[in-house]
Amino acid sequence: MRRKFNDTGLCVPDRHYMVDISGKIRQILQIVEEGEYFTISRPRQFGKTTILSLLAKQLNERDDYAALEITFEEIDPDAYKRQERFIYEVLMMILARLEFLNLAEAARFVEQQLEQITNIPALSRFITRCVRDMLPDKSVVLLIDEVDKSANNELFLTFLGMLRNKYLQRNKGQDHTFHSVILAGVHDVRTLKAKIRQDDRRQSFDSAQDKYNSPWNIAADFEVDLSFASHEIRTMLQDYSREKGIRPDIPAIAGQLYYYTSGYPWLVSKLCKFIDEKIVPQRKDKNWSVADVEAAFKMIADEGYTTTLFDSLTKNLENNPELYELISQIAINGESFPFTITNPVINLGHLYGIIIRSEQGRCQIHNRIFEQRIYAHIMSGLLQTTYREVNGFGGPEFYTPDGLDVRLILQRFQTFMKEHYSNRDAKFLEREGRLLFLSYLRPIINGRGFDFKEPHVGDERRMDIVITCQNKRYVIELKRWYGPKKHQEGLEQLSDYLDTCSLQEGCLLIYDFRKNKEYRQEQISFQDKQIFAVWV
Repeated sequence: MRRKFNDTGLCVPDRHYMVDISGKIRQILQIVEEGEYFTISRPRQFGKTTILSLLAKQLNERDDYAALEITFEEIDPDAYKRQERFIYEVLMMILARLEFLNLAEAARFVEQQLEQITNIPALSRFITRCVRDMLPDKSVVLLIDEVDKSANNELFLTFLGMLRNKYLQRNKGQDHTFHSVILAGVHDVRTLKAKIRQDDRRQSFDSAQDKYNSPWNIAADFEVDLSFASHEIRTMLQDYSREKGIRPDIPAIAGQLYYYTSGYPWLVSKLCKFIDEKIVPQRKDKNWSVADVEAAFKMIADEGYTTTLFDSLTKNLENNPELYELISQIAINGESFPFTITNPVINLGHLYGIIIRSEQGRCQIHNRIFEQRIYAHIMSGLLQTTYREVNGFGGPEFYTPDGLDVRLILQRFQTFMKEHYSNRDAKFLEREGRLLFLSYLRPIINGRGFDFKEPHVGDERRMDIVITCQNKRYVIELKRWYGPKKHQEGLEQLSDYLDTCSLQEGCLLIYDFRKNKEYRQEQISFQDKQIFAVWV
């Protein structure tokens, strides 16, 4: 069977090209061996199911472990209405795993007890007997995937509470139970608990407080990074290259894949799938290049392309107005906020995989693909409503045989601002100035390139815009006029940033909110750089 890059469901080494995640598995195995109960809480399509599968496989290859991997995706929603039905379905999944692992004696014991276990206390006693008497020589590990399927269900939390109590009794030497229990899902159990507390309006205050106390407060911290680092992505590309007999520049390609995805597992696989199945087959040379990653990014960022992950991304923003506003401030306005996980809105954005903590401890959009999709979604709405007057400025005159004419864009934007906004007050321009430029820019580069915002924390409130178009990069720095001294410092900053992008030319868009300002342009030679500056 020909291997391929997988973008749906479980990844299987014999069928799919995969990143070598053995290091991550080793870290998780250590937690399991220590007998911990924990939750793998990560965003959708982040490789949780694959991790559980590989972990269970390695455990079951050992003589001293039995890993029972089940998923609540298999449970009929109606089963949550009756305790005995819920327990029956859980035991049926456990039975299937025991049979598959050829643990015949334990399987027969489960089958004999199925009809007799109709409540949680009976289930607790059953677990004790099964672990103690049927599997005495093995450490039994229970892995439960898709716990979100039980998100609003009180019965599931009662089930977790039972496992918690058995864990505590085991540590006292007074019970036998699972050696380790692993829950996997988008939400953590405390989030699920809070949701039930909010929705159940019939319960008393005291009862609500009890429900808020998580039945999973025994859980160990899970700090294994499931995203793919650049050096980890290389392992998948090396595997692919050996099989295909090609010799691409693997470090450069892996670095570019990480640049766009920040290691989000599904996004890495999807870009590689585009290259392997849609880009490379169109030419004779089957070697990959960095340009192929750029082409794959263009395909996945195309507004006409949709997938479950992007649908979920948009839905999570639209269903949470406060999160929508926060993400707009970050992705569109270039605002910077401390990454405070106790802030409910930031926590929600982190839970959905939209926000991560930057190296400076600030909130940032997880990856450039998400940023581009979010930017397109939000700007589309703004161009239909608030900034309709700037829609439609895109045209072929902004493109030359050499690429994008950024100087002309800035000159035309200056004219636009002078004609339409010269009479607006400074507060409006300060608040809306950057949005106006982004709205002006979007129809011009739409379909031909992309722009990324690089905000900076500081008094100058500057924002670098990096445009990629026709395999070229252009940098425009947006900043406010604070006088000649700050202007020189800004040129220094822009020069340094151009160095990081390996560019000798850049542009500066300066917002001057003084009443006596002058709409002017200037070509500036600074150090070894050529900088075109425009004042609006």
